[in-house]
Amino acid sequence: MAKLLTECMKTPQVKPQDVERRWFLVDADGLVLGRVAAAVAQILRGKHKAAFTPSVDCGDGVIIVNAEKIRLTGKKAEQKTYFRHSGYIGGGKLIPFGRMIEKRPEWVVKRAVRGMLPKNTLGRQMVKKLRVYAGPEHPHRGLATEPLSINA
Repeated sequence: MAKLLTECMKTPQVKPQDVERRWFLVDADGLVLGRVAAAVAQILRGKHKAAFTPSVDCGDGVIIVNAEKIRLTGKKAEQKTYFRHSGYIGGGKLIPFGRMIEKRPEWVVKRAVRGMLPKNTLGRQMVKKLRVYAGPEHPHRGLATEPLSINA
């Protein structure tokens, strides 16, 4: 009896060649950075699909536009800093969020999403399906994208 139940209730294991990919479009205008990053990381990982397999990249692609209009809650806009190191002794730099969002808003969003993905080869493969653009225009107009709504 127990063997009969295990045979009919197997967990589906997706193979890389069987994955069907879709593309989602996110407008980040006025949305909170962490919430956008968490939702996008789930889509890139494939956790929104019923046949999620942790060892296979079964996620979809995401295009984020208006990265320059993303916001932080509370006092984080004044307090958040990014650390960079040149590799030399004393070569560490702290860059405030305000200056970073002015110079490279795409990098800020991409880094937040990358931090929520696995830290291995699979995670590096997943982040390649992420496209981030500072303004409302993106070069993927011909691609069939579905709008993704994220609750602010």
